[in-house]
Amino acid sequence: MKETVPDLPDPPATPLPALPSPPQAEALLRPLARLLRPLLRLLIRAGVTFPVFADLARQLYVELAAESLARPARTDSRLSLLTGVHRKEIRRLRELDEDAPAVPPVVTLSSQIIARWAGLPAFADAAGQPRPLPRTAPEGEPSFEALVRAVTTDVRPRTVLDDWLAQGLVRLDAEERVVLNAAAFLPRQGSEEQLYYFARNLHDHLAAATANVAGTPAPFLDRAVHYDRLPPAVAARMQALGREAAQRLLVEVNRAVLAELDAAGDTVPAGEPTRRVILGVYLYAEDEAPAPSGPAKE
Repeated sequence: MKETVPDLPDPPATPLPALPSPPQAEALLRPLARLLRPLLRLLIRAGVTFPVFADLARQLYVELAAESLARPARTDSRLSLLTGVHRKEIRRLRELDEDAPAVPPVVTLSSQIIARWAGLPAFADAAGQPRPLPRTAPEGEPSFEALVRAVTTDVRPRTVLDDWLAQGLVRLDAEERVVLNAAAFLPRQGSEEQLYYFARNLHDHLAAATANVAGTPAPFLDRAVHYDRLPPAVAARMQALGREAAQRLLVEVNRAVLAELDAAGDTVPAGEPTRRVILGVYLYAEDEAPAPSGPAKE
């Protein structure tokens, strides 16, 4: 019987680095169980049942297996062999509606403006704290209007200001200057924007880690400093130090990249290749069960 070729989407134009020598499947199961625990806790709290999760995982297995094969080789049998999914299920998955919700922009207009506000010396202090800005100012001097127009000319600065005031992202001080609220750096809890960055950041961290485990020729940065059995006061101090150091790092990198983009005109000639780069940091802490041993450095 002639086998059909699944009607699945073509691989991305710029796929992630291939895994040259992945570890044995058995060796992956224990770390897989650990890394899935936080995600599964979230799904359970959100009411996502196992059948829903399993169906999503099954569909992704087939989709990613298809991406790893040249189109002529994407037969039902080949995909079934790679994924363990029955050919009948593969045919069912092909017939599903592939229309997915639109993905939010990689960087929204607001985040671009805030990045420049915190990253360019004309708009921020040495610590990367955005300065209060007058609404308008003579040409060449920093102002909220100049900040917005440096990012877009399609939206009026007054429209952005009114929208941000309504959202509470900014306020006006006694001198009628625009002041950025600290909360503007963080998406609202449970918002579409927060969930987008939740998926993107964890995807990219996991992509870097899996490429390193598989032995990519140029390993990605993936390091951490961690301690167990810390007294609460020391743990609190480490958390504070970590937040301060991470903020300095991100401000420094943001400023350096913005300066280079401004020097280069912030444009890429048509047809020239580009790359996507993300640098992220995270900090996590939790209580431990009592133990007789003292602090242990790792």
